[in-house]
Amino acid sequence: MVHVTPTPINPSELYEAIAKNSSGSVVFHYAVVKEANGDRPTTCIDYQASGDTEGELAAIAAELQEKWTLEDVLLVRRTGRLRVGDIISLVATSSPNSSDAFEACQHGIARLKKMTTIKKDEQRG
Repeated sequence: MVHVTPTPINPSELYEAIAKNSSGSVVFHYAVVKEANGDRPTTCIDYQASGDTEGELAAIAAELQEKWTLEDVLLVRRTGRLRVGDIISLVATSSPNSSDAFEACQHGIARLKKMTTIKKDEQRG
């Protein structure tokens, strides 16, 4: 399942979307806006979808399911203006075994960082 949304990601609602009775392992990773180190800290980041963002997410999800034994994959990307501490994205995987769930989640994180249909404009104070 993939989703692009301008609304805040609610962690407590998402477990129900991915957990299956046959899943022995469910792994979640939330990317969060951080205050960058340096002279001028990050105040917010504007994320805009440009092109078929859901299609790109679906391709990433399919890749994960092809390479690992997974029950489900959940990928969520935020758009709009996000402040320090806001959740940017979610990669979640469920699997009968923990090694597949962790490896697929880690690979999914790397793939989301390289998305071409999300444009990022970081604002510094």
